[in-house]
Amino acid sequence: MIMKDKIERANILLEAFPYIKRFSGKTIVIKYGGSIMIDDELKVKFAQDIALLKYIGLNPVIVHGGGKEVSKWMEKLGKKATFIEGLRVTDGETLEITEMVLVGKVNSEIVSMINHQGGKAVGLSGKDGSLFTAKRIRSKKNQDLGFVGDIQNVDESLLNTVSEQGYIPVISSIGQSKERESLNMNADHVAEAIAIALKATKLIFLTDVQGLKIEKKLQSKLHLKEAKDFLNHDDVQGGMLPKLTCATKAIENGVEHVHIINGTIPHAVLLELFTDTGIGTMIEP
Repeated sequence: MIMKDKIERANILLEAFPYIKRFSGKTIVIKYGGSIMIDDELKVKFAQDIALLKYIGLNPVIVHGGGKEVSKWMEKLGKKATFIEGLRVTDGETLEITEMVLVGKVNSEIVSMINHQGGKAVGLSGKDGSLFTAKRIRSKKNQDLGFVGDIQNVDESLLNTVSEQGYIPVISSIGQSKERESLNMNADHVAEAIAIALKATKLIFLTDVQGLKIEKKLQSKLHLKEAKDFLNHDDVQGGMLPKLTCATKAIENGVEHVHIINGTIPHAVLLELFTDTGIGTMIEP
């Protein structure tokens, strides 16, 4: 029995080997969010995955939000969260809370976790080195969202420098306009824009669900046209809609593959990248 277990472990390594060779030196952008950010055990396993990816030659870039943590701190401070079309209405006070939580708390915690697991992570926001600039947006019905923005431009030079020096960039979704006002950003959109700018091999969205399900059936692999057709399907709603929208835009702009996977599965990133079957939905050109 012991020998059988050892053989199975050897087979796992052999299965991973061709993927490690294929992705060595490639950039993988990972959107980190959802329940995985508040589960202590899953946070540790995620940090282990990211440290390992860098050690074996990949260049992981982490983009994170932290909406649940922001809402928690707003409640502590006696402020009610308001959403329009899934976007947090962000007045001046809400922006201060959001920036404090995302940059000062969530980002530093992720960096610390990865470093504790043997990686070398460095925390960034869109304001660092003018990493990305943004402009204010309004809702589809032209409602004022306050200090909410969407990306206009990404300057990838800082990320390239950081990665080349052996560090893992961890990016919070706080941006800055050309007028130097801070803006709250949708982390899915930030991850998409950074993946495009870096010409990433893969963009991975970690979610709380198995992947894209249509009529209760998991869509393990989709071509771009199929994914775009599903954007209008009744089953694509809530948080899945922006992720699928960002996925199609990323593929259209040169990202080779986009993955939507269940981050609540321990070591989800490794399972998706280094096994033959994967665990979620993969979208390709």
